[in-house]
Amino acid sequence: MILAGGKGVRLRPYTTTLPKPLMPIGDSHSILQIVLDQLASRGFTSVTLAINYLGQLIQAFVGDGRRWGLDIDYVEEDRPLSTVGPLFALKERLPDEFLVMNGDILTDLDYADLLRTHTLSGAGLTLATSERVHRIDFGVLDVDAGRIVGFREKPALRYPVSMGVYGMSRKTLTPYPPGLPLGFDQLVLDLLSAGEYPATYPFDGFWLDIGRPEDYDEANLTFAKLKPLLLPNCEEPERATAAAVGEWADTVRSGERG
Repeated sequence: MILAGGKGVRLRPYTTTLPKPLMPIGDSHSILQIVLDQLASRGFTSVTLAINYLGQLIQAFVGDGRRWGLDIDYVEEDRPLSTVGPLFALKERLPDEFLVMNGDILTDLDYADLLRTHTLSGAGLTLATSERVHRIDFGVLDVDAGRIVGFREKPALRYPVSMGVYGMSRKTLTPYPPGLPLGFDQLVLDLLSAGEYPATYPFDGFWLDIGRPEDYDEANLTFAKLKPLLLPNCEEPERATAAAVGEWADTVRSGERG
């Protein structure tokens, strides 16, 4: 399940004419192309795309998925349902264990191994995590009852963050009715409240969440070096320059208006 319905507000003005998953990377692939290539290479056979904002462009570009050897279908939100909400209407057709991911991620994560690990864990939800380091530019004091009991000069704080890629069990969706807007943040809090603790899948490879213009610029500047890592089996990419994708999008829109 790929969540591709967001408006990409933080990535404006890039996303005023194209949905974020179709933004070209390195003048050779769109973000979504890379993700679908990776899923196909890892043995996935079917994908559902949750679409909303400019969803007709995603559907026209991806089609039925045959060029990736995938069976692709779509669920279209008639209103924003956040990140988990689109799944609630699909409970009867989803497999017992499945992968969910945001449609704006570049990573060399092994999606198949994440799903295998999740299935074996018995957890209702598994979050792929990446370690981040935050460096404090000051000396940090440990204070107890008005006395300094410890001192750390410019410490580095390390913490795991969610990558936006999840292994999920269908049973986790059971309590929620179709049409309920819900994000993964609230789902995690609900599971914690119920004593059903999600599992983690620590990952130390490459991961870039393309949420800001500077992230998008970084992806474009470094894609030539990243391509062998992200797409090791790719030989001849389909050209997807910004100009070509823009012209194609205009053609689709013109056809719809006609």
